[in-house]
Amino acid sequence: MIRRLVLVLALLALAAPLCAQQGDSTLTQTEIDQVREARYIPSDCVLLFVKFLDLRTQELHDLYAHPRRPGREQDTHDLIQQFASITDELSDNLDEYGPHHIDLRKALPKILTAIDRWNTDLNALPDNDAYALTRKLALESLRDLRESTTQLAADQAAWFKAHPPGKSSDDKNGPIDIPR
Repeated sequence: MIRRLVLVLALLALAAPLCAQQGDSTLTQTEIDQVREARYIPSDCVLLFVKFLDLRTQELHDLYAHPRRPGREQDTHDLIQQFASITDELSDNLDEYGPHHIDLRKALPKILTAIDRWNTDLNALPDNDAYALTRKLALESLRDLRESTTQLAADQAAWFKAHPPGKSSDDKNGPIDIPR
Protein backbone atom coordinates (compact mmCIF):
# COMPACT_ATOMS: atom_id res chain seq x y z
CA MET A 1 0.00 0.00 0.00
CA ILE A 2 2.80 2.41 0.87
CA ARG A 3 4.61 1.55 -2.37
CA ARG A 4 1.51 2.41 -4.38
CA LEU A 5 1.18 5.71 -2.55
CA VAL A 6 4.83 6.54 -3.22
CA LEU A 7 4.37 5.59 -6.89
CA VAL A 8 1.29 7.79 -7.23
CA LEU A 9 3.08 10.73 -5.58
CA ALA A 10 6.08 10.25 -7.86
CA LEU A 11 3.84 10.23 -10.94
CA LEU A 12 2.08 13.38 -9.77
CA ALA A 13 5.41 15.07 -9.19
CA LEU A 14 6.46 14.21 -12.75
CA ALA A 15 3.13 15.22 -14.25
CA ALA A 16 3.30 18.82 -13.02
CA PRO A 17 6.43 19.70 -15.03
CA LEU A 18 5.00 18.00 -18.10
CA CYS A 19 1.88 20.14 -17.91
CA ALA A 20 4.03 23.23 -17.47
CA GLN A 21 6.01 22.35 -20.59
CA GLN A 22 2.82 22.03 -22.61
CA GLY A 23 1.92 25.59 -21.62
CA ASP A 24 5.02 27.01 -23.32
CA SER A 25 3.47 28.71 -26.33
CA THR A 26 6.44 30.32 -28.03
CA LEU A 27 5.39 28.87 -31.37
CA THR A 28 1.88 27.89 -32.34
CA GLN A 29 1.23 24.35 -33.51
CA THR A 30 0.86 25.65 -37.07
CA GLU A 31 4.25 27.36 -36.81
CA ILE A 32 5.83 24.19 -35.44
CA ASP A 33 4.42 22.25 -38.39
CA GLN A 34 5.79 24.85 -40.81
CA VAL A 35 9.25 24.51 -39.26
CA ARG A 36 9.10 20.72 -39.58
CA GLU A 37 8.21 21.02 -43.26
CA ALA A 38 10.85 23.69 -43.96
CA ARG A 39 13.62 21.84 -42.08
CA TYR A 40 14.65 20.12 -45.34
CA ILE A 41 15.72 23.43 -46.90
CA PRO A 42 17.80 25.28 -44.28
CA SER A 43 17.51 28.74 -45.85
CA ASP A 44 13.71 28.38 -45.95
CA CYS A 45 13.71 27.26 -42.33
CA VAL A 46 15.81 30.23 -41.24
CA LEU A 47 13.60 32.66 -43.15
CA LEU A 48 10.56 31.10 -41.51
CA PHE A 49 11.90 32.21 -38.12
CA VAL A 50 12.29 35.71 -39.59
CA LYS A 51 8.62 35.56 -40.56
CA PHE A 52 7.62 34.48 -37.04
CA LEU A 53 9.61 37.34 -35.51
CA ASP A 54 7.99 39.79 -37.90
CA LEU A 55 4.59 38.49 -36.82
CA ARG A 56 5.45 39.03 -33.15
CA THR A 57 6.61 42.59 -33.79
CA GLN A 58 3.44 43.26 -35.77
CA GLU A 59 1.38 41.98 -32.83
CA LEU A 60 3.34 44.32 -30.54
CA HIS A 61 2.67 47.21 -32.88
CA ASP A 62 -1.04 46.34 -32.97
CA LEU A 63 -1.22 46.37 -29.16
CA TYR A 64 -0.16 50.01 -29.11
CA ALA A 65 -1.91 51.15 -32.31
CA HIS A 66 -5.32 50.72 -30.69
CA PRO A 67 -6.75 52.26 -27.53
CA ARG A 68 -5.29 50.85 -24.34
CA ARG A 69 -6.99 47.79 -22.98
CA PRO A 70 -6.54 46.01 -19.66
CA GLY A 71 -3.67 43.54 -19.63
CA ARG A 72 -1.75 45.24 -22.43
CA GLU A 73 1.49 45.31 -20.44
CA GLN A 74 1.26 41.59 -19.67
CA ASP A 75 0.50 40.85 -23.34
CA THR A 76 3.52 42.97 -24.29
CA HIS A 77 5.67 41.07 -21.81
CA ASP A 78 4.49 37.73 -23.20
CA LEU A 79 5.06 38.75 -26.84
CA ILE A 80 8.54 40.06 -26.08
CA GLN A 81 9.32 36.84 -24.24
CA GLN A 82 8.14 34.83 -27.27
CA PHE A 83 10.19 37.11 -29.49
CA ALA A 84 13.35 36.50 -27.43
CA SER A 85 12.76 32.76 -27.44
CA ILE A 86 12.30 32.66 -31.23
CA THR A 87 15.40 34.84 -31.65
CA ASP A 88 17.38 32.34 -29.59
CA GLU A 89 15.98 29.46 -31.68
CA LEU A 90 17.00 31.25 -34.88
CA SER A 91 20.47 31.79 -33.45
CA ASP A 92 20.69 28.10 -32.49
CA ASN A 93 19.74 27.11 -36.04
CA LEU A 94 22.43 29.35 -37.50
CA ASP A 95 24.96 27.90 -35.07
CA GLU A 96 23.90 24.42 -36.13
CA TYR A 97 24.04 25.07 -39.88
CA GLY A 98 27.30 27.06 -39.89
CA PRO A 99 29.81 24.27 -39.21
CA HIS A 100 28.12 22.10 -41.85
CA HIS A 101 28.70 24.81 -44.49
CA ILE A 102 25.03 24.99 -45.39
CA ASP A 103 24.57 27.77 -47.97
CA LEU A 104 22.65 30.53 -46.22
CA ARG A 105 24.26 33.40 -48.14
CA LYS A 106 20.92 34.66 -49.52
CA ALA A 107 19.15 34.47 -46.15
CA LEU A 108 21.81 36.12 -43.98
CA PRO A 109 21.46 39.67 -45.42
CA LYS A 110 17.70 39.41 -44.93
CA ILE A 111 18.26 38.49 -41.30
CA LEU A 112 20.63 41.42 -40.78
CA THR A 113 18.10 43.83 -42.31
CA ALA A 114 15.34 42.37 -40.15
CA ILE A 115 17.46 42.75 -37.00
CA ASP A 116 17.61 46.51 -37.57
CA ARG A 117 13.83 46.60 -37.98
CA TRP A 118 13.25 44.50 -34.85
CA ASN A 119 15.60 46.66 -32.78
CA THR A 120 13.68 49.74 -33.85
CA ASP A 121 10.34 48.11 -33.06
CA LEU A 122 11.40 46.96 -29.60
CA ASN A 123 12.96 50.31 -28.74
CA ALA A 124 9.81 52.13 -29.90
CA LEU A 125 7.73 50.53 -27.16
CA PRO A 126 6.95 52.85 -24.25
CA ASP A 127 8.97 52.29 -21.10
CA ASN A 128 7.20 50.13 -18.54
CA ASP A 129 8.52 48.12 -15.60
CA ALA A 130 6.19 45.21 -16.50
CA TYR A 131 8.35 44.28 -19.49
CA ALA A 132 11.57 46.32 -19.14
CA LEU A 133 13.73 43.33 -18.21
CA THR A 134 12.18 41.11 -20.89
CA ARG A 135 12.78 43.81 -23.52
CA LYS A 136 16.39 44.18 -22.36
CA LEU A 137 16.92 40.42 -22.73
CA ALA A 138 15.29 40.43 -26.18
CA LEU A 139 17.55 43.29 -27.29
CA GLU A 140 20.58 41.36 -26.01
CA SER A 141 19.41 38.32 -27.97
CA LEU A 142 19.19 40.50 -31.07
CA ARG A 143 22.68 41.85 -30.45
CA ASP A 144 24.02 38.30 -30.16
CA LEU A 145 22.11 37.27 -33.28
CA ARG A 146 23.61 40.20 -35.20
CA GLU A 147 27.13 39.23 -34.13
CA SER A 148 26.71 35.56 -35.03
CA THR A 149 24.96 36.36 -38.33
CA THR A 150 27.66 38.83 -39.34
CA GLN A 151 30.37 36.30 -38.49
CA LEU A 152 28.54 33.50 -40.32
CA ALA A 153 28.12 35.71 -43.40
CA ALA A 154 31.87 36.36 -43.47
CA ASP A 155 32.64 32.68 -42.87
CA GLN A 156 30.26 31.60 -45.63
CA ALA A 157 31.64 34.12 -48.10
CA ALA A 158 35.15 32.78 -47.51
CA TRP A 159 34.08 29.13 -47.54
CA PHE A 160 32.07 29.31 -50.74
CA LYS A 161 34.75 31.37 -52.46
CA ALA A 162 37.22 28.55 -51.74
CA HIS A 163 34.64 25.80 -52.38
CA PRO A 164 32.19 26.92 -55.08
CA PRO A 165 28.86 25.08 -54.79
CA GLY A 166 27.85 22.60 -57.43
CA LYS A 167 31.38 21.50 -58.25
CA SER A 168 31.52 18.57 -55.86
CA SER A 169 29.37 15.54 -55.22
CA ASP A 170 28.80 16.60 -51.62
CA ASP A 171 27.02 19.85 -52.52
CA LYS A 172 25.27 21.00 -49.36
CA ASN A 173 22.77 23.44 -50.81
CA GLY A 174 19.87 21.02 -50.92
CA PRO A 175 17.99 19.12 -48.26
CA ILE A 176 20.02 18.08 -45.26
CA ASP A 177 19.67 15.84 -42.29
CA ILE A 178 21.24 17.29 -39.17
CA PRO A 179 20.61 15.27 -36.01
CA ARG A 180 18.53 17.13 -33.42
